[in-house]
Amino acid sequence: MGKKLRKIVQAGFGILTNAYVKGFLPGAAMIYQGPLKRFCVPGMNCYSCPGALGACPIGALQAVFNERKRRFPFYVLGYLIAVGALVGRFICGWLCLFGMFQELLYKIPVPKLSVPEKIDRPLRKLKYVVLAVLVVGLPLFYRSRYGAGEPFFCKYVCPVGTLEGGVPLVLMNDILRPALGWLFKWKMLLLAGCVVLSMVIYRPFCKYICPLGAFYSLFAKVSAVRLKVDTAACTGCGACSRKCGMQVDPHVMPDSAECIRCGECVSACPTGALQFTVIGRNAAPGKSPAAGKNVGRGMEKKGGNA
Repeated sequence: MGKKLRKIVQAGFGILTNAYVKGFLPGAAMIYQGPLKRFCVPGMNCYSCPGALGACPIGALQAVFNERKRRFPFYVLGYLIAVGALVGRFICGWLCLFGMFQELLYKIPVPKLSVPEKIDRPLRKLKYVVLAVLVVGLPLFYRSRYGAGEPFFCKYVCPVGTLEGGVPLVLMNDILRPALGWLFKWKMLLLAGCVVLSMVIYRPFCKYICPLGAFYSLFAKVSAVRLKVDTAACTGCGACSRKCGMQVDPHVMPDSAECIRCGECVSACPTGALQFTVIGRNAAPGKSPAAGKNVGRGMEKKGGNA
């Protein structure tokens, strides 16, 4: 479950879902709008990115709500439920390009900030407010005098869209620059804030803002891909919790809604007590018995010292 493998998967999936090379050429007329754009990708990936081959599920959800005639988003919601039920926040840890972007920023050698628990806990709930209000509530119920809604999260907040869509389009198209106004400056300010925070806090957007992560977290206790603790092998050493960038205690709450299934805790566990499971079965069978032997040896040593 090495870091290198995860980075390769993250980068590879990012390239695959943004493989419309023509869109990145200087002076490209428009973003890709072919048949693949009818389908959503599982992670945050801006529709307006010059190379994007698929649609962002959060953007697609708002697009349905924004229509003059309110419709139930059967496809988008069904898709999100299916992904959540299958893998949950595994998407966040392994397939999200913006998540990888934040992790790389966090590697920059600057002093790190530890958010106090009394501030961190309520802030984690903010992403559910963003999902309920900016992604669902306002786009669904607000209507301008012309009868149209607005994609509030994408338009006013989303730093993913600014980084993947706004910045490349402005850099490559001279004609767009004179039209830039306060909204672009505001979005750039939010992106800059996210960049700075990502240097000192591990994945702050994922922890506090991301509505897609909030949705997938609802399936943490029921998704097919989950974490399992072998209580017989666990020594309670805390190695897993010290390794977790999301500040989860995996040996206590392996199904935490904040867990992004990155696997860092699995690699850090000295006894192999933590395992990924798929529908209740170990994804890497054969590791626990060795772990049990290690625990047994540890217990023997303790007994000898006693």
